[in-house]
Amino acid sequence: QHPGGEEVLREQAGGDATENFEDVGHSTDARTLSETFIVGELHPDDRGKLQKPTETLITTVQSKSSSWSNWVIPAIVAIIVALMYRSYMSE
Repeated sequence: QHPGGEEVLREQAGGDATENFEDVGHSTDARTLSETFIVGELHPDDRGKLQKPTETLITTVQSKSSSWSNWVIPAIVAIIVALMYRSYMSE
């Protein structure tokens, strides 16, 4: 089982996934584990037998999302930190 899910492997099935593997920034353990797998090219006749994922799992920010959370939450955190610092310095 792949920690990122089976879909990650299926998206790269039949192609060279080296660049994607490097882009993700896998851990040393993952790199060591990958050495135990058989890596090669899939015969062109067998590529059609693979099932591609039916849905994409990439999420994007929707325009409907409220923009207030983009600044209110950091502002509240900043106020709390400032009050804690002020309280600490006054003692």
